[in-house]
Amino acid sequence: MSTFSQRHGFAPSDAPITIRDDAPGWLRDFIVIAAQEVHVGPSDLRDMLCSLLLESPDSNNWRAGNIEREVRELLWKAEWFHIYDFIEILAQRLKRSGMGFLRQFEEKLNDAFRRKGVGWQLVDGHIEIRGEESFEKSVRTAIAVTAETGRSVASRELHEALQDLSKRPTPDITGAIQHGMAALECVARDVTGEPNATLGAIIKNHPGLLPKPLDQGVEKIWGYASDQARHVREGKTPDIREAELVVGLAGSLTTYLVKKTTS
Repeated sequence: MSTFSQRHGFAPSDAPITIRDDAPGWLRDFIVIAAQEVHVGPSDLRDMLCSLLLESPDSNNWRAGNIEREVRELLWKAEWFHIYDFIEILAQRLKRSGMGFLRQFEEKLNDAFRRKGVGWQLVDGHIEIRGEESFEKSVRTAIAVTAETGRSVASRELHEALQDLSKRPTPDITGAIQHGMAALECVARDVTGEPNATLGAIIKNHPGLLPKPLDQGVEKIWGYASDQARHVREGKTPDIREAELVVGLAGSLTTYLVKKTTS
C-alpha cells in the first residue's frame, strides 16, 4: 500500500553525501527490515551472512526471533565494507528468484541512501558509487549515448571508471581518471578520424571541435589527468573528489561530442 507522501508526490531533497567508508548502525538494522519485506527470513539471512563472514551459526538458536537477533549482532560486528558485500549477496539472491523482489529491495535501499547521505547505490544487484546529481547525470547520460551510437569502447571505459570508484574498501582513483579520459579520447578520435592521436593533439589539430576558450580548459584537464593518473608521482595521488570531478567532466564532454557530431 502506498504511503501519504507517495500518493501526493512529496519527497525530501537528497541529503548531502557524507557517508562512504562507513556503514552506520541504522543501515545494519535497516537491511534486516528491508530483507523481511521481500520475504527473506532470518534463517536465510544468517546462512548468507555466516558464509560471508566465515562464522558458524549458533546451533542453540532455532527460533526466528533468536536467529534474527543473531543476524543483527553479526551485522553490527562486521567491517563496514562487508555490509555492502552482504547487500550485494542478498540482491543477487533476489535477482535469481525472478519474482520482482530485487526492484522492490533496490528502491527501498536507494531511497534510504539518498535520504541519509550515503554515497552508494544498488544498481541491478551491484553496489556502485553514487555522486551528486550532476555527476550521476553526466556519467549515466554519456554511457547511454555512447552505447546507443555504437561506441561500445567509450561506453565500457566510462562504466569501468564507475567500477573503479566503487571498489571497496579502497577506490581505484587513478584507474577511474584513466578510464574517464580514455572514453573522451576514444570518442574524440572517432569523430575526427584520427585513431592514433592523443586528446591533446586532437584539440590542437581541430580548433573547431570544442568552443573557445573551453578547448583550452579541456586540454588542461587532459594534461592534469595525464600527470596525475598516467604518470603517477609520489605524494601526488588525487583524492576521490578530484576523480569524481574529472570523470564527471569527461562524461559531459563525451556526450557533447557525440551529440554534436550525430545531430
